[in-house]
Amino acid sequence: MITVYIYLLATLADWEIGPVSAELNSRRFFKNNAPELIVKTVARSKEPVKTMGGLTLIPDCTIDEIKVSEKTVLILPGANTWSEAENAQIIQKASDLLSRGGTVCAICGATVALANAGLLNDRPHTSNGKGFLEMFCPDYKGQKFYVNQPAVKDGNLITGSATGSLLWAKLIIEKLDVFKPETLEAWYAYFSTGKQEHFFAMMRSVN
Repeated sequence: MITVYIYLLATLADWEIGPVSAELNSRRFFKNNAPELIVKTVARSKEPVKTMGGLTLIPDCTIDEIKVSEKTVLILPGANTWSEAENAQIIQKASDLLSRGGTVCAICGATVALANAGLLNDRPHTSNGKGFLEMFCPDYKGQKFYVNQPAVKDGNLITGSATGSLLWAKLIIEKLDVFKPETLEAWYAYFSTGKQEHFFAMMRSVN
């Protein structure tokens, strides 16, 4: 069983996780032999969390309940509150997961938190720009590994920029191997271009 944890923190950027959370939770385009998967929200406590979009979310579990294994996936959304000390616990959990073969997926402001922890210093990654990481992370040493793309996958680390949520979602779905390749390509093409031929190709691929 793959467990996907979505971290909730104040001012969470709702739209950045929308494409991936909707597909993983609904399973609407999953292939027949997709791995078993469950999606849970996680936070420091089970108190409600207010997103940037004004939604109130209630976490399913706390950080201490995250199971660290190769079948664990941690999704870290963007937010304006990543610099707060209370998020240190989830970044430590992310570090543990990466070292144990679990998957960590960070986008926008969450990449700053990873960079501040030194987790982007020696592996390919992206963010909102190399200068963005340098501005907010005085000890950032990963410049030579920075990739100027909307989203980047390096093994069990998947990073995305503020404008890369769709490609970031595609890379996560690909990593989890829950779509047929042709479904994933048509899904990405349709939602990135809006062309109807990709929609019909996507629907044919799952039937």
